[in-house]
Amino acid sequence: MAGSTAASVLQRLPVDGSQGEPQGVAATAGAAASVAPGEAHVAPVAAATAARADAATWAPLRDPLFRDLWIASVASNVGTWVQSVAAVWLMTSLSPSPAMTALVQTAASLPLVIFALPAGALADMMDRRRLLLASQWWMLLASGALGFATLHGWVDPWVLLGLTFALGVGSAFTAPAWQAITLELVPTSQLPAAVALGSASINGARAIGPGLGGVLVAAVGPAFAFLANAASFVGVIAVLFRWQRRVVASELPREQVFGAIRAGLRYVRHSPALHRIYVRVGLFVVASSALLALLPVLARRDMHQDAAGYGLLLASLGVGAVGGAAALPRLRAALGTDRLVDASGIGLAIVLAALSFVPPFWAATLALFFAGVAWTVPLSSLNVATQTVVPGWVRARALAFHLLVLQGGLALGAAAWGWIADRTGTPEALAFAAATLVVATAVGLRVRLKHTDHLDLSPAARALPKEVAEAAGYEDGPVLVTIEYRIDPARGDEFAQAMEVVRRMRRRGGAWRWGLFADTAEPGAYVESFLVESWLDHLRQHERMTVLDRDISARARAFHVGDGDPIVRHLIARLPIG
Repeated sequence: MAGSTAASVLQRLPVDGSQGEPQGVAATAGAAASVAPGEAHVAPVAAATAARADAATWAPLRDPLFRDLWIASVASNVGTWVQSVAAVWLMTSLSPSPAMTALVQTAASLPLVIFALPAGALADMMDRRRLLLASQWWMLLASGALGFATLHGWVDPWVLLGLTFALGVGSAFTAPAWQAITLELVPTSQLPAAVALGSASINGARAIGPGLGGVLVAAVGPAFAFLANAASFVGVIAVLFRWQRRVVASELPREQVFGAIRAGLRYVRHSPALHRIYVRVGLFVVASSALLALLPVLARRDMHQDAAGYGLLLASLGVGAVGGAAALPRLRAALGTDRLVDASGIGLAIVLAALSFVPPFWAATLALFFAGVAWTVPLSSLNVATQTVVPGWVRARALAFHLLVLQGGLALGAAAWGWIADRTGTPEALAFAAATLVVATAVGLRVRLKHTDHLDLSPAARALPKEVAEAAGYEDGPVLVTIEYRIDPARGDEFAQAMEVVRRMRRRGGAWRWGLFADTAEPGAYVESFLVESWLDHLRQHERMTVLDRDISARARAFHVGDGDPIVRHLIARLPIG
């Protein structure tokens, strides 16, 4: 990020090679005020940061394009919640089984599990605007088909699940691209505020959509609710159609889908920062998914509510989530992501335990307000964490993995809690979910997110000399790159520690094998070597280099004491390796 000198960045580089996660990132220009676990909290600093965070909460809405997309997304999200209420309520009429009702959420979430990786790869490979337009049209048609089929009485439980799944496919191809364009619309300093506004859009719609959906279902039936959702996509399509997106074309050939997926998998595999974020997301959503999965059954069977009553319960959940999104910058500045996730897990467990006693309707409505706060705060914070630890070239793929964990947890969790409710009863399943969430939060205490400020992930492409770049064809390879260092023998351990960070950087960027070798005959002589699949992949390594990557390399090269720079060789395989 801007304002960080190379020297200060190098001093803060994590030893394990992770990019870390900036705890307490506030919605302000480069501000981050939180404390790592075990550190003393400096109240004046946190208070000042929180004040700046509040001032910047609405800053992204000053951009006309972001504002138009945000308004259109609010309308579309209202339609989504109308659809959700109508679908689960229709299923309770079509089938008496709680498991079938829970499968509506599974059908909506499962496509992200199946298609998240190709969706993320496509969003990084092609024009994200065109991908979003195609997915919005797909969802309009799927929702319209469900409305038409319901209107004519052609819907049974499996048709409902099938068309809900089709809608989920459109959502799967929308989500990575939609989240990845955020940093194309606002500066990096406004990312936390933009994500919070996105959460407010979703959850504000939750406050309106369920009640509206309940009224529509009660007044005119679910078919018109489905058709209303189809109409809600028109606004988003219109704004995307007007957007003149600037596409920065690479001089290199475009990646193939499977190659892009492998590159994304490789990046995630060698990013401990992402591992920690994904674990925390999974722990939270698997246990907490019981709330959304079982609430319709609890409302209808145990609380004896109609569709309007269920809509009011969801509206209370949405109002709480909007409140949580509004308070998020201040909470993040005061507590940091880890503590927010911990507190939210315990708070939501208390709500689940309270609902297991089937409280009066007014008490359940109040409890769901607090559940909304406890739901949106950790998920929004962890989303920001993912976006701030990955560079632009792989951002959609990293977000696709994030969504894969999130929606996979929701889908599997919903199916599991529905199965448990079928055999024990809905209140008993909610009590078990509350206990599970407490255990998941306790496990999360051992998976903490690293505190790293001012990671500069802006591009810093370092082109090879022209004569080297043109020395081989794109498909030639594998390619062995060696770098020869001369190091003060007394600093060998320090050098090896610095090279561990380099190893993770090389592997994230495309190397499928890496090694550091010491010369037994010449103390202080080291050779770094790494293999990439092809010459094209090595050129992409240079194209994808960030300022942080450059600084990691500079830290390692600073150990070199030989004459001139370390010697770099590029070797092309002439016979198969093995």
